[in-house]
Amino acid sequence: MRSSVVLLAVIFSGTPVVLAQQKHQNTVIDLWAQGKPVFGVYAPNERPGPRGQRGQPAVYTRAGGEMLAMNALYDFVFLNLEGTYDPAAVKAMLEGLRSPRAVGRKTLIVRIPPIDKDGADVTKARVKEILDAGADGVTIPHIRNVAEAKQAISFFQDAKANVWSPSNPTGETLAMLMLEDPDAVAQAKQIADLKGYGILACGIGSLAQALGGDRGAAEAGTQKVLAEAKRAKLADMLPANTQDVAQRVREGFLALLMQGPAADAAITLGRAVAGR
Repeated sequence: MRSSVVLLAVIFSGTPVVLAQQKHQNTVIDLWAQGKPVFGVYAPNERPGPRGQRGQPAVYTRAGGEMLAMNALYDFVFLNLEGTYDPAAVKAMLEGLRSPRAVGRKTLIVRIPPIDKDGADVTKARVKEILDAGADGVTIPHIRNVAEAKQAISFFQDAKANVWSPSNPTGETLAMLMLEDPDAVAQAKQIADLKGYGILACGIGSLAQALGGDRGAAEAGTQKVLAEAKRAKLADMLPANTQDVAQRVREGFLALLMQGPAADAAITLGRAVAGR
């Protein structure tokens, strides 16, 4: 469903005034247009058993998606399929999020494996498959340079997606690129200047790992990407928690991502700071 423009003619002192109010199906875009941050959660792994079952494929179900849909705090859900791509998980999550019991419409963003893992052709096919299934956006992680960023953007173009971006404010699809190593972060300005996508983010955890565990340098890289995103009028997403969400809202991150038992508390705090 494409965005619609509602025109309201108002007569005041005999003079017609036309007011345009833009509405998106993907409601996070309307919040960004107001300069307000949005809050979401990682779709939790529903595999039963202790957390020690690392290495096992994650499980996502319709019932799990429906539980997320019923939480009024969440603007978006982030489905992380970077480790194991599973189109059935996208279908199950969408069925749950679009339940009649949903409180508002939750935006679904799906992270897929990086281009260098399975190749450009496979990544392009995954972008189209996810968008055709009805997801609102796709995240491509570990973008290594400007050339790869251009390639990632072309996948959305090839999928005929109506991508929201500063140059296409009526778009509905979210295209998100992640910079997660020092060389990529060094090219943040050039990547931010590219057209055809709307979210630029720094993977602070992966960046810290690439920097040998130097969290201070990773934070500096995160702030560099944020500055370039704000300059280019792109949204920037970052994980947050109860300790730092207020700071991140004030810094200007437009999408805050939570996980774990304290996710709702962190979002409640972040919403209060953001005036939401």
